[in-house]
Amino acid sequence: MNELKDYFNAISKLNESTWAKVIPLFKEDKLLKNEYFAKENKIARQIAFLKTGVVRAFFINQEGKDYNKQFFVGQSIIGAYTSLLTGSANLIAQQALTDCEIYTCDYTLLTALFDECPDLERFARKIAEHYFLEKEKKEIEIVLLDASQRYILFQKEFPTLQQLIAQFHIASYLGISATQLSRIRKQFASK
Repeated sequence: MNELKDYFNAISKLNESTWAKVIPLFKEDKLLKNEYFAKENKIARQIAFLKTGVVRAFFINQEGKDYNKQFFVGQSIIGAYTSLLTGSANLIAQQALTDCEIYTCDYTLLTALFDECPDLERFARKIAEHYFLEKEKKEIEIVLLDASQRYILFQKEFPTLQQLIAQFHIASYLGISATQLSRIRKQFASK
């Protein structure tokens, strides 16, 4: 659990008295490649600390094509946040693209500690702010940048991901076809 504590404390330091209440809520688990952490049309109940591995958040359109919305690379927090907040069915699935080590936690039990542990609530707010900023950044990039520019940013943000996951997942994340991605990669390789 040291990784969990280090990750949380790097974002917003928790008191030892808070840790004494938080640590028992997290259970070590594994998520095997292709397994789902959050399924579409299910109500989410848990969050997890992704210790190692890669998870994608994606949705499927009416024609059955999936779009990768986000990649989570250990270490990070995963969970169907909208479903957790609203109690409604999840629209964005989360699936492991590699074998993952995770620590799961019942979201309701964690948030029940907010009133007595304001440092934990502050941590949760900072995580929510982080993901909001990431979402806005991606929305701006998809509109204002061309595919090559988005690919360059992807390489900077996720430098090791190309060796870990299939190229069609990267293309989906960038909002382009696998053929377009192949052309862009060839263009950069020839420079």
